[in-house]
Amino acid sequence: GINAEYGHYYITNLIEIKMAGRRALHWVLKIGDRSRTIEFLKNVLGMKVLRHEEFKEGCDAACNGPYDGRWSKTMIGYGNEDKHFVLELTYNYGIDKYELGNDFLGMKIQSSKVFEKLQKNDEKAEASIKSPDGYQFVVTGEDQQATGPVTSISLASTKLG
Repeated sequence: GINAEYGHYYITNLIEIKMAGRRALHWVLKIGDRSRTIEFLKNVLGMKVLRHEEFKEGCDAACNGPYDGRWSKTMIGYGNEDKHFVLELTYNYGIDKYELGNDFLGMKIQSSKVFEKLQKNDEKAEASIKSPDGYQFVVTGEDQQATGPVTSISLASTKLG
C-alpha cells in the first residue's frame, strides 16, 4: 500500500479504481454545502444534474449515513446513469461539514473542454482542483468518449482485508 498523511488520517492504502472492463455505477459523496458543490460540479467540471430526491427521514439501509433526519440525494454526472459513472451527492440537513478519511479521495477526468478551463498557461499534463467539500479532481486534456470522461476514482482506507 501507499502511506500518506491525509488530513487527520494516516492512509495506509490508496486504491485507484480504473473505469475499464466492468462499469462502475456511482459513488456516494457526503456533502455539507449542496448548492456550492452542485455549482462547482456543473460550472467547473461540466457535469449535469440528472435527478434529485428529497427524504423526510433516514434510510433503513443507512443510505444517508448514521442520521435519522431529513436528507436528499442528487445524481450528477456526464451522462445518463444507465451508461455513465455518476456521483450521488448525499446531503443531510443540518450537517454542514464531514471529515474526510476512509472514503473517496478524488476522481480523474479526461476532458479537453474542462482541462482548458482549469489550465493556467503552463505546460502541465493535468490540472488539479478541489471541490467545496475537499474532494480532489484531476483533469487531463485528452478526451475519452467511449465510456465517458471519468477514468478512475481514488479511495483511501486505513485497513483492507
